[in-house]
Amino acid sequence: MKIQKAAVIGAGVMGAAIAAQLANAGIPVMLLDIVLPDNPDRNFLAKAGIQRALKARPAAFMDPARAALITPGNLEDNLKNLKDADWILEAIIEKLDAKRSLWERVEKVAKKTAIISSNSSGIPMHLQIEGRSEDFQRRFVGAHFFNPPRYLHLLEVIPTPKTDPKVTETFSAFAQTTLGKGVVVANDVPGFVANRIGVYGIVRAMDHMVKAGLTPAQVDQLTGPALGRASSATFRTADLSGLDIIYHVASDLGKATPDDEDFTLTPAFRTLVEEKKMLGDKTGSGFYKKTKGADGKTKILNLNLDTFEYEDQGRVKVAAVDAVKGQPLAARVKALYAAEGQEGDFLRGVMNDGFWYAAKMAGNVSNRLQDIDNALKWGFGWEQGPFETMDTLGVQTVIANLEAEGRTLPPLLAAMKESGRDAFYAGDETVTPEGQPTKYEAPYFILTDLKKDATKVIKKRAGASVIDLGDGVLLAEWHAKMNALGEDQLRTVQDAHKLVQDMGYAGLVIGNQGENFSAGANLPLILAQAQAEEWDELDDMIKQFQQVTTSLRFSPHPTVAAPFGLTLGGGAEFTLHADHVVASAELYMGLVEVGVGLIPGGGGTKEMLLRFTDMQQPGQQLGATLLPAVQRAFELIGTAKVSTSALEARKLGFLRDTDTVAMNKNHILGDAKRQVLALAPGYVQPTPRQDIPTMGDAAIGAIKSALYGMHEGGYVTDYDLVVSGELARVLGGGTGNNRTAKVSEGHLLDLEREAFLTLLGKKGTQQRIEHMLKTGKPLRN
Repeated sequence: MKIQKAAVIGAGVMGAAIAAQLANAGIPVMLLDIVLPDNPDRNFLAKAGIQRALKARPAAFMDPARAALITPGNLEDNLKNLKDADWILEAIIEKLDAKRSLWERVEKVAKKTAIISSNSSGIPMHLQIEGRSEDFQRRFVGAHFFNPPRYLHLLEVIPTPKTDPKVTETFSAFAQTTLGKGVVVANDVPGFVANRIGVYGIVRAMDHMVKAGLTPAQVDQLTGPALGRASSATFRTADLSGLDIIYHVASDLGKATPDDEDFTLTPAFRTLVEEKKMLGDKTGSGFYKKTKGADGKTKILNLNLDTFEYEDQGRVKVAAVDAVKGQPLAARVKALYAAEGQEGDFLRGVMNDGFWYAAKMAGNVSNRLQDIDNALKWGFGWEQGPFETMDTLGVQTVIANLEAEGRTLPPLLAAMKESGRDAFYAGDETVTPEGQPTKYEAPYFILTDLKKDATKVIKKRAGASVIDLGDGVLLAEWHAKMNALGEDQLRTVQDAHKLVQDMGYAGLVIGNQGENFSAGANLPLILAQAQAEEWDELDDMIKQFQQVTTSLRFSPHPTVAAPFGLTLGGGAEFTLHADHVVASAELYMGLVEVGVGLIPGGGGTKEMLLRFTDMQQPGQQLGATLLPAVQRAFELIGTAKVSTSALEARKLGFLRDTDTVAMNKNHILGDAKRQVLALAPGYVQPTPRQDIPTMGDAAIGAIKSALYGMHEGGYVTDYDLVVSGELARVLGGGTGNNRTAKVSEGHLLDLEREAFLTLLGKKGTQQRIEHMLKTGKPLRN
């Protein structure tokens, strides 16, 4: 049951996006749909699905070239081709008869080892396969993706009572490793896990909003990032999902669940869907509506649920949210749960509904508490699941509040009350849905779990730590805000190198499990030192930075970087110098220093020049091949190009062909550790290059000539010329040389540092840094 080829049936929004994710993972996939009558192109719908995925924003493809892995077809001419597929997934209309009819046809042509799946979000899996053979039923397992499949981590895997456990295990492993998904094994019940609990939460929030006299905008403030949930919160999420989808799912769940599970929609919501046909983003209006103001800027209007008219309410202020700004998540959750007034009443009502329902669903929608928590985190962007949130508040406190409201405790909470346990998770232990202690099974390598053992943290600073990953591998972990690079981060890497050598470790990983690998250098510190004219200190700091970044390549032991998310500026420079990189597929990597009036000063400029000059063709004249290499490095750095995926990072030159791309971000530290162990035997310490070819004034002149033309055309600003001139000087290997010459890495690093300091001393650069810190946007001065 190895999945090497796949087929997706149904080329709608979800089907085409799932096919794109398979292509992102390098899996050839057939995309089939029906034949449209009177359309000469029998594959029209499948081709349209591919084109829709190519145009999707955010992008469905990590690299548009991967679309070539999708073969369009139709269910009349190409059904027989399903015999070649190892996995067949349907994403057709949500009608039971249509699915049953499709499976009857598929069974006749699919090979006997193929795994068969449905992406249905609501139709129970066991109903779809009634009448099919035992062998077909044994290989059938639900696979419910969340939209958009590339970005939402959750995949609900839903075995039926007939599914072979080996099929569930094989498919789950494929989904986690190859497709990069967070797998939750759900029971085959209405709504499965995330939609069952998530839609219940949305419906109950609407009801409590009416009771508390709040507006949708106020509710979204209360149930968004302040509570550790996605910025789309409740009503923006409903608009994105489609109010008609929420309407139908809630209605279906209301019919399929007991009376105490209240999925009753408010009259206002029913009016929006049934009468007004205001269905959210798909119709251009729902709880919110985008419009353009007189100044041409986009404005968000809020729906008045009394008049059903849109209003410009400006910035909606919510006292309970303002009161917890800047506090850590645990403190915010506790304060919001205890808030007073209508805001507090609303929050306690919504949160208690959620706690009660999650506990009631334990053992029903899934057999593990952690699967319920992960489903809400991975499917809806929560920082904590409901059981983790109850742990934050204290389970016994939640139980007391539920009882004070007159609620009957679900069996899980009744068992927790009887045992006196105040947390569902404690160390490596959790509880079963019946409230009995059991071992906690981490879904992947979790750094915080490792750090619970104090002996694993070898050395700790405020913003970074050295951690023993086991098997002779150390980790230099950054854990500052946005992982901005300052003294703590640099010294921790130095600490880790020394420990590897002194204690006989095999090697080092640079990585973390924060929101981003690193957003770059500590700009406030750099600006403050420049304005204080502390040039000697700045020169020493940049030297140290260069020494630490290049130490990743020139240490006596292997060093592997594990970047993900934002990997900008200095974060990119660290990555560029590692012996090997294990990158998350979702990698947004770039040398973006020109945006603040600087150039890469930690070896990034040197490294890109070196990489591109090494690509020159043998047998050609050196100058003829050097100029394109210099121009490529200049364009990449001078435009602050940032990759939109690891696949694009490889095309741009940030990653080498030998570097590893992991689809699942949660696997990269484990993979990086394995790479260190693979490199360690016989590792030979590299030495800095002394033979990097440069073109001197010829390269500088060519770049400046192009720049002046762009300046005349209004494409670059006056200060862009200043910054670009310094960048050109470094890429040329310095001025005063009119012929090709070979220089050392050290020479280029000296030029980088000199250019960095020169620019930092200019008013234009300081203005750019100040503007970036104030607005988060680059200044075009």
